[in-house]
Amino acid sequence: MLDTTTAAPVPASGDLIPPVAAAVALLDLPPRGARWTTLSACVLDAVWSLGSKYDSVVSPLVHRVLTPVAAGPLIAPEPPAVDPYSLARFLEQFPDEQALLAVSNGQLTSTRNGITKAEAALRFAQILIDHEIGDLLTATEALADPAAIKRVDRALRAVPGDGQFGIRRSYFWMLCGDDYRIKPDRMVMRWLAPFGVSDPARAHALLVEVAQWLSARPGSPRITPWQVDHAIWLAARTPKKKRPS
Repeated sequence: MLDTTTAAPVPASGDLIPPVAAAVALLDLPPRGARWTTLSACVLDAVWSLGSKYDSVVSPLVHRVLTPVAAGPLIAPEPPAVDPYSLARFLEQFPDEQALLAVSNGQLTSTRNGITKAEAALRFAQILIDHEIGDLLTATEALADPAAIKRVDRALRAVPGDGQFGIRRSYFWMLCGDDYRIKPDRMVMRWLAPFGVSDPARAHALLVEVAQWLSARPGSPRITPWQVDHAIWLAARTPKKKRPS
């Protein structure tokens, strides 16, 4: 979702919707499949994904950090009734930056004035707990309260590495189960480049409208913005291997 705390929505160009929608319709648009079962994994994925290769860096890192102590599988078709690795356990297991660095890596949120992603993940987790979001269940409940999400987003935005358009936060809420967000990262922007779209805010508005356009076709199932985003991400990357959703 576009960072609405800092920018007004940018309308998509109406004449772009049909050609982009036609191109998206040719992609595989499956519903959500395998996903993280724990909020701790969503935090680590969201923090480390920006600027990192997913298959060789991010996914292995999440498994390396959480698998040894998680009380259940980290990936499943549906979220479990009980989060197998709550944020409280995560912060207890990794009380400081050095503890998390020992099992993750030293990547920075930015090459200029950045902090380690380990420190960013710990700050991210603490902010969520401070707002009474400590597992996937409470995160899902928060998604139904726009005012609460706005308060949490305002705090999360202060953690270095969020990006100009709040891409990290949008991706985090997508991982938590929000089907109505778009993460206009470099993969999505690369796919949209041939259509003359270079602004992430414009991309966000366009793809939300594309999802609506596809859903309105006679006999079409409902297509969510998440499906559009995920289909484009899969089409734009190499090699083609699915990420948890």
